[in-house]
Amino acid sequence: MDKYSNPESKKSNGKSVHSGHRERLKNQFLKNGLDSFEPHTVLEMLLFYAIPLKDTNPVAHDLLQKFGSLSGVFDAPIEELVQVSGIGKSAAILLKLVPQLSRRYQEDLDRDKTVIYSYDEAGRQLIKKFIGRQNEVVVLMLLDSKMRVLFCDVICEGTATAANIYIKKIIRLSARYDAVYAIISHNHPSGNCLPSKQDISTTKWVYEALDTVEVRLIDHVIVSGNNFLSIAKSKMMPEIFDSSSDAE
Repeated sequence: MDKYSNPESKKSNGKSVHSGHRERLKNQFLKNGLDSFEPHTVLEMLLFYAIPLKDTNPVAHDLLQKFGSLSGVFDAPIEELVQVSGIGKSAAILLKLVPQLSRRYQEDLDRDKTVIYSYDEAGRQLIKKFIGRQNEVVVLMLLDSKMRVLFCDVICEGTATAANIYIKKIIRLSARYDAVYAIISHNHPSGNCLPSKQDISTTKWVYEALDTVEVRLIDHVIVSGNNFLSIAKSKMMPEIFDSSSDAE
């Protein structure tokens, strides 16, 4: 017998008791939202829509056992998800869709509303751009003279140290949006926010390139998971990010 199976869930008179279980979970969600759900129940219900004819409870438990947490499941590589019994390509794609859909939802909510009034606010906004990303990417944020966000998006996938790949794009976008200030950001999937020597060198290079078009680089934010480090706020590079920077 499956370790999570319930004898009562077996078919009786040709009808599965789980059809009623699914309906109960859906009604519970409609009444109380996800706040009342345990992590395995969240996964169980989500998988209803990719696995229509199978009990998804044991699959949800197996996912959590393998990946450790709800976020661990959503962040797991698709190649590892499909190795879990019961998870096919469609179910794996659905799971991978969740964090990226969450990011798009948050970005849409923030559209045309964001003013960057501090280094911490910049960091909080930039963290959202890295939700669901396992690879290193570079994000550019452009601001007008009133610190309103004109542009904020991924401009390069790959290491931030390969600045020659995206420096022309930074200049082109800065000119297109008539930006006054810029912030660059990249993620460290390894889990450490501390900048490397290459990160410091890249910051100088981007600063000098933007200076040629009269756009001021006011920070380089390094993101790792829910944490971030502002090089400007840390005062690691006072020769570039001095105390007169506008984002305090």
